[in-house]
Amino acid sequence: MYPINDRQYLKICAEIAKLMSISLSSAKKKVEIQIAKQGSKTIEEKRKVAKDLLKICEKDEGKKISSSKILDKLMETFNDEDNFLTED
Repeated sequence: MYPINDRQYLKICAEIAKLMSISLSSAKKKVEIQIAKQGSKTIEEKRKVAKDLLKICEKDEGKKISSSKILDKLMETFNDEDNFLTED
């Protein structure tokens, strides 16, 4: 699939990237995968797919936990395992 350089499409992808805290290229890839699944051909159809994904991201943003909070949660230790180290 060749890159889409439509200004409105790129703006929508940038909003998706911002909401998901991912890079623009990753957001575009997510949209392009959805476009391929739906078989969209025209730029209007592709914009509609991107807008639909943006709406889903906006709806899910309220439930989203920030990536820094997820990392903090993953880095927590149990009380009795503070100094425990697993060797390979």
